[in-house]
Amino acid sequence: MAILAKTTEPHPRLPGTIYTAAAEIEADGGRALPLATDLRDEAQVEAAVAATVAEFGGIDILVNNASAIFLAGTLATPMKRFDLMFAVNVRATYLCTRLCLPHLLAAANPHVLNLSPPLSLSPRWFKDHVAYTMAKYGMSMCVLGMAEEFREQGVAVNALWPRTAIATAALAMLGDTVSPRHCRTPEIVADAAHWILTRPSRELTGRFLIDEEVLAEAGVTDFDRYAVDPGAPLIPDFFLD
Repeated sequence: MAILAKTTEPHPRLPGTIYTAAAEIEADGGRALPLATDLRDEAQVEAAVAATVAEFGGIDILVNNASAIFLAGTLATPMKRFDLMFAVNVRATYLCTRLCLPHLLAAANPHVLNLSPPLSLSPRWFKDHVAYTMAKYGMSMCVLGMAEEFREQGVAVNALWPRTAIATAALAMLGDTVSPRHCRTPEIVADAAHWILTRPSRELTGRFLIDEEVLAEAGVTDFDRYAVDPGAPLIPDFFLD
C-alpha cells in the first residue's frame, strides 16, 4: 500500500505521519510505501504514482481520503481557505484518479473509493458552510461521472461516508462541539471499505454507500463494538438527512 500525503512531521493537533501509518500497516503484516506528496502538485503526484507502480507492479485500488475542512459561512471564509478546500478535496481527487486510471484499467479488479457524501440539494447542508459543502460534493460528483464513464471498462468508482461522527484526530478541528464518546471508531469505516474493495468491480459501481448499511449487508449485526462509548447516543455525520 502506498500512502501519499504531506505529513512527515507530527502536527500538534493532528498526530501521526505517513511513516507512523506505514509502520502500523507493516506491523499487521502488510507492505507500505510512504511517499511525501503534496497532492496539489501535479508533478509530485505523477512521481508518486510512478514510484508506486515501480514498487508494486501496478495499481489495483485508489482511495481518495485527503480532505480539507473549514466550517464557516461565506463572509467568514477567506479565499485562501476556499482555495485550499477545492485544491485538496476536488482537484486532488480528480488528479489522483486521472493519473491512476491507466494502471487501474490494466488491473483485474480495479476500484476507486472516494470518502465523500451522497449528493443532496437540501439547503440545510449549504447554508452554514457552503464552501466546504461544494468541495466535498465535488468529490462525490467525480464518483457520479467517472463511474459511468468507466463502467464498460470495469473500473468501479464509489463513495463511502459514515453514518455517525467518527473519532479521529481530525475531530479536534471541530473544537468542543463534538465529544468523542458520541462517535464511532475509524474501524467501522475501514471494515466497510474492505468489504467494498473486495467486491467484483463490475458488480458494484456508481454507489454512494454508508458504512453502517454496507456492513449490515455484509452480515454485521453488532454495531456497539464500533462505539467509543457503547450506550452513549451517537451524533449523525454531516450530509445525511
